[in-house]
Amino acid sequence: MLLNIGKRVLQALVVLIGVALLIFIMLRIVPGNAIITMMGEHANPEAIERMTAELGLDKPFYVQFYTYITGALRGDFGTSYSLHVSVSSLIAQAFPNTVCLALAAAVVAWLIGIVCGIIAAIKENSLLDRLFMGFSLFGVSMPVFMVAMVLQYLFAYKLGWFGISGVSDWRGFVLPAIALGWNSAGSIARLTRSTLVEVLQEDYIDTARAKGRRRMGVILFHALRNSMLPVITMMAVQLSSLLSGAVICETIFSINGIGRLAVDAISGRDIPLLQGTILLSTALVILGNLVADCLYSVLDPRVRKGD
Repeated sequence: MLLNIGKRVLQALVVLIGVALLIFIMLRIVPGNAIITMMGEHANPEAIERMTAELGLDKPFYVQFYTYITGALRGDFGTSYSLHVSVSSLIAQAFPNTVCLALAAAVVAWLIGIVCGIIAAIKENSLLDRLFMGFSLFGVSMPVFMVAMVLQYLFAYKLGWFGISGVSDWRGFVLPAIALGWNSAGSIARLTRSTLVEVLQEDYIDTARAKGRRRMGVILFHALRNSMLPVITMMAVQLSSLLSGAVICETIFSINGIGRLAVDAISGRDIPLLQGTILLSTALVILGNLVADCLYSVLDPRVRKGD
């Protein structure tokens, strides 16, 4: 078990370095000059050359990448071109807001998705089943930015129950969390229903019923426990995706998070800041997949035997 986890950690580290190299290459082949963007089009060529040398951009590519990746492994992502502040400090300030938003969205997604999926499975092929599955399909299909703007218009602008943008207290996370968790709730509901319906057809479920167990007891203590394995895996992956994919919600609701930093870095061609946010988001996704693999191995003994 520990050997398998060690192998997956090593693989994750290799993937992370590979992604960092790919990002490093792509950001440097994009047309334009970040130094000119930072200093202005009418900057003195000598000043541009001097700034390029100070930032180490005149060195060979492999030297630049080695310097960056060794610093990143120590937690040093360089200095923002536009804000002249350490990228690590900017990420440290913004990351708590992203974590709060992602956790709130995950709670919304998990509660709505699991409850709707269980009810739909119990009431298979009923009107309630079709209603919940239609709701989940609507959630999966509707873009996050559309849900965010509809919620913003109805509950913030029209009803005035929440602020339109910004976060001053916990109420500022309600609408962004619903908008961000809507899509994930639909996916969880559909997976919960399909796996639970499949498990309810197994022979050991019929055996439990034949022993006189009540229907809800069989569902909660036998069927649900076994059907939740793939759902838990999806939940772990979704949490990392929510942490790294809150760009749209943070932009629409003006939340100072990692996604908002990435958008500002793109508009200002702030390469160190953009590299730092993308690398952190990639690391979160890889970590989520790693945790999901480990959880699945722990929860399902068959996976350990297969490994």
